[in-house]
Amino acid sequence: MVRSASSHILLLHIYFIFLSFSSPCCAYSGDLDALLKLKNAMNTGHKTSGVLEDWKPSAHYCSFSGVSCDQQQSRVVALNVSNVPLLGSIPAEIGLLNKLVNLTIAGNNLTGRLPATMANLTSLKHLNISNNIFIGRFPEEIFLGMPELEVLDAYNNNFAGQLPPELASCKRLKHLHMGGNYFTGEIPENYSNIQSLEYLGLNCNCLTGKLPASMALLKNLKELYVGYYNSFDGGIPPELGSLTWLQVLDLASCNLSGSIPRSLGLLKHLRTLFLHTNFLNGFIPPELSGMASLVNLGLSNNKLTGEIPESFSELKNISLLILFKNNLYGSIPDFIGHLPHLEVLKLSENNFTLELPKSLDRNGRLVDLDVAGNHLTGLIPQELCRGGRLKTLILRDNHFFGPIPEELGQCKSLVIIRMTKNAINGTVPVGIFNLPNVVMIELNQNYLSGQLPTQMYADSLAILTLSGNQISGVIPRAIGNLNNLRTLSLAMNKLYGKIPKEIFYLKRLLKINISINNLGGEIPVSISNCSSLTFLDFSRNNLVGEIPRGTTKLEAIQLANFSRNQLKGQIPDEIPYITTSLTTLDLSYNNFTGTIPQSSQFLAIVSFEGNPYLCRNVSCLSLINQRARDHNAFGSPSKLALIIIGPLPVLLLIILLIFLLVKVYRITKMRKIQKSKGWRLIVFQQLHLNVEDLLQCLKLENIIGKGSAGVVYRGTMPSGLEVAIKQLVGSSRGGQRDHGFSAEIKTLGQIKHRNIVRLLGVRLYAEGG
Repeated sequence: MVRSASSHILLLHIYFIFLSFSSPCCAYSGDLDALLKLKNAMNTGHKTSGVLEDWKPSAHYCSFSGVSCDQQQSRVVALNVSNVPLLGSIPAEIGLLNKLVNLTIAGNNLTGRLPATMANLTSLKHLNISNNIFIGRFPEEIFLGMPELEVLDAYNNNFAGQLPPELASCKRLKHLHMGGNYFTGEIPENYSNIQSLEYLGLNCNCLTGKLPASMALLKNLKELYVGYYNSFDGGIPPELGSLTWLQVLDLASCNLSGSIPRSLGLLKHLRTLFLHTNFLNGFIPPELSGMASLVNLGLSNNKLTGEIPESFSELKNISLLILFKNNLYGSIPDFIGHLPHLEVLKLSENNFTLELPKSLDRNGRLVDLDVAGNHLTGLIPQELCRGGRLKTLILRDNHFFGPIPEELGQCKSLVIIRMTKNAINGTVPVGIFNLPNVVMIELNQNYLSGQLPTQMYADSLAILTLSGNQISGVIPRAIGNLNNLRTLSLAMNKLYGKIPKEIFYLKRLLKINISINNLGGEIPVSISNCSSLTFLDFSRNNLVGEIPRGTTKLEAIQLANFSRNQLKGQIPDEIPYITTSLTTLDLSYNNFTGTIPQSSQFLAIVSFEGNPYLCRNVSCLSLINQRARDHNAFGSPSKLALIIIGPLPVLLLIILLIFLLVKVYRITKMRKIQKSKGWRLIVFQQLHLNVEDLLQCLKLENIIGKGSAGVVYRGTMPSGLEVAIKQLVGSSRGGQRDHGFSAEIKTLGQIKHRNIVRLLGVRLYAEGG
């Protein structure tokens, strides 16, 4: 009997040992199977072998990356595979991990619908599926079995349909983020029953209806985000002022109208208030100064009016004050410069007047200042960069005058400088062109003068625009040191000299505009090295020579303007071959010769008027060559005439006409005319021209042109009229006289035609008189 009893005791002991190991063995098998199926489903179509590589059947699943188990039963209690490049979906087997407390599958590019089996995760406290591509309706039934849920983050997916009202059953929920999806309809009223809620994010959806006043019942709420892409009716519920513990209220860009409730001033713990990009109107409530903890205030892009409340001087913690694009007016209060923590001040596109407070950056913390598009005037404060932290300085479209403070040239933190359209004068501080971090310098349309510095080392500078000023001197070669330069505009200044070749060694240069200056010399051959160019404007200068060869290397060029210079030669044969990118080419008013390339695509984009020796075809070219031969074959003179013609720009045409007449009529020598008293002046208009005035102009210093048929003088009559005087000298051939020359000239003087220059008068000498 003893032996038998011992045997039973031993067997019972072995049985209990077996049971103690059998339960974890089963759990091991179920969780392992679920994890392996998750791996396969979430890796569908993935080509990267290294993703979840250590999830192998031969390994213990508690050692899998991102997996945590409890110590008693070896059940999976946490799964975190965030920011792993997965391409599949979550399978139904996720429901087998029914001991999960924390499920984080965020930032993975997973798609598909959430499986309803997630309702089996009854122990779940933390669910984060943010930053994926999940689609469809959010399965509301899964929340009915998650009484412990504290965190639900589904931000930035493609969920659609209405927000699930069933979420209100999660009584312990503290963090709810459903933003960045495509949820529609109204915010469920019963969300106000989630009294534990501290964070509510419904922003960036397609929600409509009214902003529920019932949200004021969420007494523990600290952060509320319901703006951006939502479109609510009506205004801000004044009841929100009772959210005692609220720290962030973001209602930006959600179609709100009406005025800002004064009750918001009761939010003593509020640190951030963003109401920008709505249709809010009325005055800024002075009561907002009651938000003693406020750090960030954004009211921009609304219809607010009035002045900045003086009570805002009490916002001692304010760091960011953004009020741009409203209808605010008055002066910028002096206390703004005394706010001890102010870093960002953006007041652009309002109606502020008078001067900037001289105390700005008194605290030494100013980083961004933007007051563009107001009516501000006065001098630019000298100490804007007192703390050495200023990055953005935007003063454009105002009435500032005086010089740019030299101190700004020492502000090494500056990244953006924009002072366009003011009345700023003086020279540009040399130091500005050597700032290590500056990316943009826009000083165009001011009254800046002086010359550009010979040294420039701003390696980060991408945009330099100085057009519409009075800057003189040469373009310095040092611009070639600005290695990151993409846009260079020096148009409408008084620059002279040659274009430095160093400009075109800038590999990133996209746009260059140096038009309307006094630049001369030839276009540098190095322009062909600047293959990144998309826009160039060299118009209205005094450039000479030909367009350099190698233009086919300008593969990205879209607009090129060479008009109103003195360029010559033929249009390079290669230009038509860059028309795949070129949309506009202006060659007008130069001295180009030869034929125009006959590509139909090229002719559609090119402008070439004002080039009298440029032809469309070979026959036109032959005609021009014949005119040149005729010009060189003019006979010896026999008679002289002084021909008075109109304004100088049309001189060439009238000279050409007179040359044709001279072939028929001989003119006498000038020496005989000057001794004779037989002059006759025929005037075709009432111009009060007088022989003595004309003869006073026949001086060596007034010569503006010479040809085989005579000399052209420039003259100014006592009335101020400018004329060109052509002196034609001929010789007698066999005693021939006028032979109708006077009649022909008279007829010419009476002709009115837009293609024939006005002949104002002619003075003839009658031999033997």
